[in-house]
Amino acid sequence: MNRKFVVYLVAFAAFLGPFTQTIYTPVLPEVASQLHSTSFVVNLTISVFTLFLAIMQMIYGPLTDSKGRRKVMLFGISLYVIASVGCFFSENIELLIFFRALQAIGIAAGSVVAVTVISDLFDGKERGQAMGTFQMLVSLGPVLGPVIGGFLSGLFNFHSVFLALAATGLLVLIFNYLYLKETKPDTVEVGRFQLRDFAAILQNRIGSSIIYLGFIQYYVFYDFLVFLPNILSDRYGLSAEQKGLVFLPMSLCLVVGSYLGGKFQSRIDGEKLLVLTTYLNAISVLFFIIFYSFSLAWLLAGIILFGLFLGLSLPVQTTLLTGAFTKNRATAVGAYNFFRYMGMACSPIVGSLIYNIGGYYLLYGFIVFVFLAYALLLSRRLLGAQANSPSLEKG
Repeated sequence: MNRKFVVYLVAFAAFLGPFTQTIYTPVLPEVASQLHSTSFVVNLTISVFTLFLAIMQMIYGPLTDSKGRRKVMLFGISLYVIASVGCFFSENIELLIFFRALQAIGIAAGSVVAVTVISDLFDGKERGQAMGTFQMLVSLGPVLGPVIGGFLSGLFNFHSVFLALAATGLLVLIFNYLYLKETKPDTVEVGRFQLRDFAAILQNRIGSSIIYLGFIQYYVFYDFLVFLPNILSDRYGLSAEQKGLVFLPMSLCLVVGSYLGGKFQSRIDGEKLLVLTTYLNAISVLFFIIFYSFSLAWLLAGIILFGLFLGLSLPVQTTLLTGAFTKNRATAVGAYNFFRYMGMACSPIVGSLIYNIGGYYLLYGFIVFVFLAYALLLSRRLLGAQANSPSLEKG
C-alpha cells in the first residue's frame, strides 16, 4: 500500500464535506427564484447540511472504531452520491432540503475516517507531516467551493452544481473502493460503544484541550465569515464580488499554514507548538481590532495572519489527538469534529448578541480575551505536565 497515495485518497473524501457546504453559496438568490422560495428557507439548505454534518461525527466515530475504516467510508460516499443525484433532480425546496441533509449524513464519514486512516498508517514525525498534507487539502474545500459553484451556475444553472458533485463523489468512491484497504489494527480490540466513552475523551488531558480549542477556533473563524462582510460594506463600500476576493487571502493562508504546521511538527514539540499557535491566534485578532479601521490593507493583514496561524494549529491538533487515543481513535476524532461544527453554529448567534451590546470592538475583544485565557490554560495543562509522565488514555 502506497501510504502517501492513501493520504490523498482519503483527504479528497474529507475535502468533499466543506466543498459541498459552500459550493452554491454564490447563487443562493437564484436558487430561491428558481424554486419559488424565500431566502430564509433556501438558507436552511446550508444550515441543515452543517447540522447533520456535525451530528454524524458522533455516530461515525464509534462506527469506524467498531466496523472498520473501509466499510464506513464506502457506505458514506455511496450515500453522498445518491443524495447528490437527488439534489440534481429536486424541483422544489422541500426535496432539496431533504437531499442536502442526506448529502451531509453521507459525506460526514469522510473527515472521521480520513484522520483515523492516516493515524493508522503513520507514527511520530511522519504522522505530523501527513496530517499537514491532509489539512491543507481539506482547507481548499471552502476556498474552491464558491469559485467552482459560481462558474458552473453561470455556464449552466444551479442544478449543474449537484451533477458535478455526484460525478466527483462517484470518482472518489471508485478510487476508495479500489485502493483503500482496511487499516484498523488487528491488535486493537474495541468493546461495545457506550456514551461514557465520550466522557472519557473529554476527561483526558490531551483530548479535552484539543476539542475545546477546536470549538473556540471555529467559533472565531465563523465570526470573521459572518461579520467581516458588514465591515467591508459599511466602512469600505465594497461590492459583493470585491468582498469575496477579500476572503481569498485568508483562505489561502489557511491552506499554507496547514501545510507548514505539518512540517513544523518534525522540529517543534507538538504540545509546545499548539500553545504557541493559540497565543498567535490571539495576537492576530488583537492586531485586527487595532488596525482594521485604518485601511483595507491593514484589515487584510489581520485576517491573513489569523488564517495562517489557524492553519498552523490544525494538523498539530489532529496529530496529538490521534496519538493520545488508539483504542477509540475514530470516536475521539468524531467528538473533535462535532465540537468544531458546534463552534460554527454558535458563532452567528452569540456573536450577534455581543455585537448588539458593544459593536465590533466588544465582538473581537471578547475573542482576544477567550484566546488568551485558553492559551494560559493550555500552557498550564500541556507544558506544565511535560515534566510528569505522559497522560494515559481513559476509555
